[in-house]
Amino acid sequence: MIAKLTGEIVETNATSVVVDVSGVGYRVFVTSDALNSLKKESGAATLHTHLAVRENSQDIYGFTNKDELVFFELLLSVSGIGPKSALAILSLSSVEAIRSAVLKGDTSYLTKVSGIGKKNAEKIVLELSDKLGAIEGVSSESFQGDVDALEALTTLGYSQNEARDALKNVPKEFESTNDRLKEALKSLGK
Repeated sequence: MIAKLTGEIVETNATSVVVDVSGVGYRVFVTSDALNSLKKESGAATLHTHLAVRENSQDIYGFTNKDELVFFELLLSVSGIGPKSALAILSLSSVEAIRSAVLKGDTSYLTKVSGIGKKNAEKIVLELSDKLGAIEGVSSESFQGDVDALEALTTLGYSQNEARDALKNVPKEFESTNDRLKEALKSLGK
């Protein structure tokens, strides 16, 4: 199994990058956040990877940190969730916010992903809530702050994608809804 790739990013497109490792180019599917950060990097990049072997394909999914990879593999353990759906869920928001949504049973947060309907969202919540309950460090306040701030930004006329991207870039030390909203508005105003 390919667990990690370190090499130069030689090509990017909407959903993947090509990593040149000693003259061999590996196509790696990545989240939108990882794609944006890899476009900005120069030199060698390291991706923690998951190799999905199927009857007619072998696809590599890459993540800039180990936490995303672990959560990706947890999502794959849910029946009916494949690698592309799991990657789309991780592109939705931070791992912490998705964990919090699962722990709170907020299926509406997960149904924002294309291809994830109410039944699949309920399956994710049901099957992962026990596994995630043992993990410490999930702040439900920051998740609720993001939900409220997202709603406020869309009310102000920003698209859901613009608002979500702005909130992803707000540092974690801003926990209250007002602080998160102010910082997101600052980044949108640039």
